Amino acid sequence: MSKPLLAGVPALLLASAALAQPAGDTRPVMVILAHPDDELPMAPALSALARAGADVRLVYATSGDAGPGVSDLEPGEALAAAREDEARCSAKALGLGAPMMLGYDDGKLADEARDTPEDDGLIARLASEIAAAGPETIITWGPDGGYGHADHRLVSAFTSQLVEAMPASERPALLYFGIRADRQAPVAELANWAKTDPALLSVRIGYDETDLAAAAAATQCHATQFDAASRAMLAPVFDQAIWQGAVDFRPAFASRGGSAD
Repeated sequence: MSKPLLAGVPALLLASAALAQPAGDTRPVMVILAHPDDELPMAPALSALARAGADVRLVYATSGDAGPGVSDLEPGEALAAAREDEARCSAKALGLGAPMMLGYDDGKLADEARDTPEDDGLIARLASEIAAAGPETIITWGPDGGYGHADHRLVSAFTSQLVEAMPASERPALLYFGIRADRQAPVAELANWAKTDPALLSVRIGYDETDLAAAAAATQCHATQFDAASRAMLAPVFDQAIWQGAVDFRPAFASRGGSAD
């Protein structure tokens, strides 16, 4: 396998045009997340990657069937169906194909933690999907899970476990979403989000107004999770206070020289 699409880019602001895959290279960028709406904190980066020609594939471990969100739907199949529709709406808004919904129980991914790639569970399913796709890059939550959500942490851990077990010659780049420690969101809802030392966030995916508009449209899809006022403010708040022109990621692995691998 050739060098990953995003390899070797410490301290480099990556213009979206530079992220297009080489001609004839069809290996995807996999984005492995826990729930529909988890894509929103990185949404303009996903739009930028897709516009630059990358095959970006969203994978959700659960359908978000536990909620609670802001809808009147009870936890269960009806809510899961609604959130799956919202995930498809969001993916379309970002210029992506239909997402893969793995259908594991929302809020109960800890039940999968003792499994291995040889067992019939989420880790095995992720292993199978990664092997089938042969991704050049995988994006997921960092170990912090954004704001400590257990399902987010576990998806990060499961994905990391699988990637770090791969031979170096086959290992995709693994990127964790992060928020710079020197930036503060001006809303209480984001006060408990984890922060990362900027020195570790060595991959930055730039976006433009087209991508920001796509992120705002994707946010509007998630009506069971956020009220109208929240949907209207989420992308502008992240744009002005968190992203500021580029979404930050931390490479999971460092090369022997200490740069992004």
